[in-house]
Amino acid sequence: MNTDWTEKLKGKRVLVTGHTGFKGSWMLEVLSYLGAEACGYALPAPTKPSLYELLGHADKQGLKSCIGDIRDGDKLARFMREAEPEIVIHMAAQPIVRTSYEDPVGTFETNVMGTVKLLEAVRGCGSVRSVVNVTTDKVYLNEEKEEGYREDEKLCGYDPYSNSKSCSELVTYSYLHSFFVRRDIAVSTMRAGNVIGGGDYAKDRLIPDCVRAVEAGTPIVLRNPDSVRPYQHVLEPVCAYLRLAVLQAEAPELAGNYNVGPRLEDCLRTEDMAKLFCEEWKRLAAADPARSKACVECRPDGGPHEAKLLRLDCSRIRERLGWEPEWDSRTALKKTVEWAYALSSGRNAEEITLDQIREYLGTEK
Repeated sequence: MNTDWTEKLKGKRVLVTGHTGFKGSWMLEVLSYLGAEACGYALPAPTKPSLYELLGHADKQGLKSCIGDIRDGDKLARFMREAEPEIVIHMAAQPIVRTSYEDPVGTFETNVMGTVKLLEAVRGCGSVRSVVNVTTDKVYLNEEKEEGYREDEKLCGYDPYSNSKSCSELVTYSYLHSFFVRRDIAVSTMRAGNVIGGGDYAKDRLIPDCVRAVEAGTPIVLRNPDSVRPYQHVLEPVCAYLRLAVLQAEAPELAGNYNVGPRLEDCLRTEDMAKLFCEEWKRLAAADPARSKACVECRPDGGPHEAKLLRLDCSRIRERLGWEPEWDSRTALKKTVEWAYALSSGRNAEEITLDQIREYLGTEK
């Protein structure tokens, strides 16, 4: 991996919204490992257990953390002015498709007005030089086509979650051209594919559901076994966000809209991912028959609409930033299962996480 960008993060002040979530917790660990000065603004950790607590972030020296709602613009603006970040990574969101059907109003308030409040806070903070708004691969008008979606294609998410993220993209475009072009602030959006990795405890996500099932000794039940998704390890987008954030601060011409996902051949069916999960779990538990039971059952439930086929064309980030995925989908799954199995076997979560960060970045212990 080209790690020139990692040296540039050392000593940088980075504000992460949504830092108590799964992806935010991995980002805090990467920032700490690379010597950045991290701070975070978010609601309390969204799950029990949570990776944020397992990694001990709440008790770490040097981490400035503010527990607050992204929709509370005054509180967010005060915290941002006090923290004086140079880089802002916006990840605070309502991130679950099914939840968005249950609470569309809350989803739009959080994902759209939360973005407005974040960018308003940036307007009032003179220290910020780089902003990355994290959205999703689901922002595109999905026509179930085989080729990957490109960044210049139409934005029109179907469900409330996806549509709210499309709106967040438009909000960012408006603020960029209305306010930030006259200031020395580089602003980008990044559209990531489906993320997997150790420590995700969210509901209605494939891998957390797999882990819960095998640990309970029950079958893995799949609602949409034939759906195809761009699965990638959480370190892929986390490091891509940071790479862009630090590089565009020095070269604002790099700012823009970017897809972040695996190669097209690594976009796999949900059922195939679940079966690979079972194979890997059984391999690790071969010496312990009591833990080696893992099987898949397909039970479509007629639930709300979700896209069947989704792929991303990531040529722009490759050409402009020299970014390439380090781990294919199978390796990403292997690392995720290894993380979960190691934790259930008594290993410390931070040790496991740091080992995988070092391996991904190709750095020494």
